Amino acid sequence: MGKSIPRCLEQLDFRKSVVGLATAAGAIYLLYKAIRAGIKCKPPLCTTSPICIARLAIERERHGRDSGELRRLLNSLECKQDEYTKSMVLHSITRCVYLLEAEASACTTDDIRLLGDMLDDNNNSVKIQALNALKAFSGIRKFRLKIQEHTIKVLELISTIWDTELHIAGLRLLNNLPLPDFVHPQLRRVMPALTEIVQSDYILPQVQAIRLMSYLAQKNDLLYDILNCQVHSDFLNLFQATQPGSLLLEVLVLAERLSEGRNSPHYRAVKWHYNEQSLHEALFGDESRLADRLLALVIHPEEDVQIQACKVIVSLQCPQDLRVRPSSCHSSHSYFKNGE
Repeated sequence: MGKSIPRCLEQLDFRKSVVGLATAAGAIYLLYKAIRAGIKCKPPLCTTSPICIARLAIERERHGRDSGELRRLLNSLECKQDEYTKSMVLHSITRCVYLLEAEASACTTDDIRLLGDMLDDNNNSVKIQALNALKAFSGIRKFRLKIQEHTIKVLELISTIWDTELHIAGLRLLNNLPLPDFVHPQLRRVMPALTEIVQSDYILPQVQAIRLMSYLAQKNDLLYDILNCQVHSDFLNLFQATQPGSLLLEVLVLAERLSEGRNSPHYRAVKWHYNEQSLHEALFGDESRLADRLLALVIHPEEDVQIQACKVIVSLQCPQDLRVRPSSCHSSHSYFKNGE
């Protein structure tokens, strides 16, 4: 009772300060725990993830109703979005088309037009994902004619933008479509670009480009344009046994089709002139070493490569219209020396 009033007030203020500090520290600690828990907590899988789309497909099969996911994604493309979001939405659309086949078949040509519009986006990633989505839809027959309308744009993209992923996506789409005659003029213009992709150092676009050229080599009005394309001096390195089997098989198919095409009566009826560094001279010219490469591939470890190499040898030995009469194939016209 002997304490003065000022002394008591000082002690009271001190206690209030201690309590305030303790309360603040506790609040900060609780906030820290909440933030830490939020960081550690994994967000739920969004409906556009591959796992969720697969689940939607299973649920649809089980209950016989549409998930509506593909329609929701397509509708979202009509809203203004940043490039990353558009790219992710297009990627999810591609997965939905493959996994939700019934919902994809229920789409309309307006949806294909919307995807085609994405090819004009300034961002390459958006272009690539749009190409992949169109490739997915091209597996549905009723959309092929509408997708064909974008063929010229796709050819323009792969010939003007040097991007490996874009080349793969664009060429895979083209290889999955029947190419109409009206695109042949554009195909002639992009042939040099296709030839450059074939000679690049990236296996996947190389395989796709060679596959497209093999298909085009069967078109009479495009054969000369392919054969007269300029190639590098080391073009025959594509036939080396050290190349991947998938690449060797495709380039051998191309060589066979070019050989058959140039030996056809229709093609031989015209006297053609080729550039010195043309594909024709690299494969079939007097100085070509193709025969040596083919003989080495006959003993390749992969049987498919062996068989295809033999087919090319036969096509070089005998013109197409003489194969029914083997005795008519004279050694004077052979690319191979006697006894080989």
